[in-house]
Amino acid sequence: MSTIPSPPQTDVAPLPDEPPARRRRRGGTARVRHIALPFGSLLLFLLLWQLLAASGTWSETLVPPPAKVWSAFIDVSTTHDGVRGYNGTTLIEHLGISLRRIALGAGIGIALGVLFGLVMGTVGWVRSLFEPWITFLRTLPPLAYFSLLIIWLGINEEPKITLLAVAAFPPVAVSTTTAVTAVSQSLIEAARALGGSRWDVVKDVIVPSALPETLTGIRLAVGVAYSSLVAAELVNGLPGIGGMVKDAANYNNTPVVLVGIIAIGISGLVIDGLLLRLERAVVPWRGHV
Repeated sequence: MSTIPSPPQTDVAPLPDEPPARRRRRGGTARVRHIALPFGSLLLFLLLWQLLAASGTWSETLVPPPAKVWSAFIDVSTTHDGVRGYNGTTLIEHLGISLRRIALGAGIGIALGVLFGLVMGTVGWVRSLFEPWITFLRTLPPLAYFSLLIIWLGINEEPKITLLAVAAFPPVAVSTTTAVTAVSQSLIEAARALGGSRWDVVKDVIVPSALPETLTGIRLAVGVAYSSLVAAELVNGLPGIGGMVKDAANYNNTPVVLVGIIAIGISGLVIDGLLLRLERAVVPWRGHV
């Protein structure tokens, strides 16, 4: 009777575990670096900005110094000389109105994009029918059809919400479709072999498998909606942060324009960070399997 030979023994001892003190010290260094690098880059940017403004290469109308932008931020955020904010609305109120428009418009576009993506990924003829149109829509810049939306829907909230929804729809639809078509057929066949209905397969196999890429598409869609915000508020955009930027640009009020741009960028970073945390909470296995 033959026996299976045992694996050869080696004389190399396993490496000892890293001391806890060193592990904590390394983690603390990483956290400090994670905070210090962005803060340092911000300080460097402000320094270069101040040097450029002080050089006199361009007038303050084109490149205002940081102190002047900070003064404009205080002015549009408070009541000064009897004037409340910008055009009677404070900065936080302008931003809140724009965020509400993004939430409604991008929310509609994301919901429709996920629905269309699931259908196109599971039904071949639907994908063949709609995919060229979605690709066509994805390549259009928002300003290309905003004027048409104004003709159709007027100058109130409807064209703004529609523009943001149309801008957010294609990234989610494309990412969801791609994720659904990439689901392993062996998983689908196994679910069907266990007696799962078509709805069970979609709910228990396809949706969880496609969820990571769908969430990535949602993050992209919110970013596209943000990039379309100023375009959405070109007409009758006040109150609104994009409308404030556009109106200030009409009067060459560069500090207020920069305040609005910075507010859009910071709020976009915050929302993207929240979406990233949501993604990590919903699909914690991503990157580990």
